[in-house]
Amino acid sequence: MARSYDVRGCTVVELSGDVDLATAGEIRVVLDEATAPNGTPHVVVDLRRTTFFDCTGLALLVRAEERMTRRAGRLGLVCAHAVTLRLMEIANLTGLLRPVPTLEQALERAA
Repeated sequence: MARSYDVRGCTVVELSGDVDLATAGEIRVVLDEATAPNGTPHVVVDLRRTTFFDCTGLALLVRAEERMTRRAGRLGLVCAHAVTLRLMEIANLTGLLRPVPTLEQALERAA
């Protein structure tokens, strides 16, 4: 499941449950809306409520990061799950996605 809301001029996309091939379509729609050219300059994806995250999720995050970069915006990422962080590390994406453990840290970084 994916939902978005605004906090301090930043769009937060909160993902919950499984992030995999079965849920990718729904998540892509919400991420595309948040990262659209007319959206806020900063988007934070919050993974704290996810229960499963695979390579499909990584692809969605990289796509969202690319969309934000094209419009000179920033994508933040909240993630404290050891397995998900390890997946990002193995894929060599921690430098690109720059995960932080709390929403507050992501919002501060976006400011």
